Amino acid sequence: MSEELAALQSLKGTTTGEDIFGKVCQTMQDLDLDWSKLASITTDGAPCMVGASRGLTGRVKREMEERGLTAPLQVHCLIHQQALCCKVLKWDSVMKVVVSCINFIRAKGLKHREFQQFLSELESAYGDVLYYTEVRWLSRGRVLRRFYELLPEINAFLHSKDKTVPELLDPEWKWHLAFLTDVTEMLNSLNLQLQGQGKLICDMYSHIKAFELKLALPATQNLSADNPAVPFPTEKCVEALEMLKGEFGVRFRELHVNAKEIRLFQNPFVADIDEAQPSYQFELAELQNCDVLKDVFKPNSLIDFYAALPNDTYPNIKKHAMKMSTLFGSTYICEQTFSHMKLLKTPMRSRLTDEHLHQCLRLAVTRMEPDIELLPSQMQAHSSH
Repeated sequence: MSEELAALQSLKGTTTGEDIFGKVCQTMQDLDLDWSKLASITTDGAPCMVGASRGLTGRVKREMEERGLTAPLQVHCLIHQQALCCKVLKWDSVMKVVVSCINFIRAKGLKHREFQQFLSELESAYGDVLYYTEVRWLSRGRVLRRFYELLPEINAFLHSKDKTVPELLDPEWKWHLAFLTDVTEMLNSLNLQLQGQGKLICDMYSHIKAFELKLALPATQNLSADNPAVPFPTEKCVEALEMLKGEFGVRFRELHVNAKEIRLFQNPFVADIDEAQPSYQFELAELQNCDVLKDVFKPNSLIDFYAALPNDTYPNIKKHAMKMSTLFGSTYICEQTFSHMKLLKTPMRSRLTDEHLHQCLRLAVTRMEPDIELLPSQMQAHSSH
């Protein structure tokens, strides 16, 4: 299995679902690709992509039906879904105070330098506070953690500037700050686990299920040793966690619906034969009672394991594994390619054509390594030389 950029198509007019579908059909024809091997479509959830009638997925579904093929699985980028789940934790009572204090410190250059010098004199572990940027998924967790760690220093500096922020001295507000800091850090950790190339759908699903279980565990231990004046606001925090858990259940409903198929791919030796599809049952019975294959099975090398299975004995299981292994759980690789494209398309390269951009992008994102030693042997010397 490999992940490579297949083609690059330019949309120089409108970007409707019909336009995108037309470019997809053109690519399928140019590369002579088989529609029956299209396993899934992963999108960012934009209307032009997921529209049932005129969106890309809707048009692809109709195309597959006309060809008598099974419609591909629709996947909404799991990283994007996770970021959308975070929006239920607004907690403006905390964020507005944090952002206001940070803006007060960093808005003017002199005041900002004075704060940095103030931290240096106190030999603080950090040299500055961080700006909050809502569009960056990991921003809030990092900003809150830094603010929480520097809370005494920030309070002292604001007091020296004759600025009073009552919330910074309120014990209950400190609990809310600590709770929101811990939860957003958990969300950041999940986000990082979902990022990266070569992520199998089963691994991403395992991270999401583990996070949903963590939501039921106690959090916010930071203030316990400080003997706070007020108890932990359990009711409000439990309500927030229940909202977050409900949001995860709704947004990742597609994964839960396909949980059995994902589990079958992740570990066929523990799959329930009775609950499996009839086409898999005979092969699972054969596989689960093969001691040799049990000994060589390793969850961290699923692709190699399925590639080694005999085709004549396990055709349906191998076909299922091929489909699951080609599912893109996120648009991470596309976003990464866009970042490379932004670096390539500079104002200094005004004569960059679409074809040249395609080739430059392929070189920038490819994971293939050229065999330099083999290339000279295949080059033909010119007769005149």
